[in-house]
Amino acid sequence: MINKRFFKTKDEVEVTFEFPQESVSSSVALVADFLDWQPTLMKKVAKTKSFKFKTRLPKDQQFEFRYLVDNERWINDPSADQYKANGFGEDNGLVNTY
Repeated sequence: MINKRFFKTKDEVEVTFEFPQESVSSSVALVADFLDWQPTLMKKVAKTKSFKFKTRLPKDQQFEFRYLVDNERWINDPSADQYKANGFGEDNGLVNTY
């Protein structure tokens, strides 16, 4: 799931990526172009039984991302704004900040 918070006075958008715990053994990493494609571990949140990562991204842009579950499975977010072929025979999710 993706939640976006737009600010009236700033040129950035707060984006929260959330992944459910139910299909995870140990970890979920967010892998995205705005993180230079380096897997970044998401925080496990017991209250919501999910993994979360919050960041601020520039307004009026589009970013590619995927989740890496347990260091072995690539998963797309069903709530991504769009999908784009990634050159590896699969798709990356896209998140828009406009």
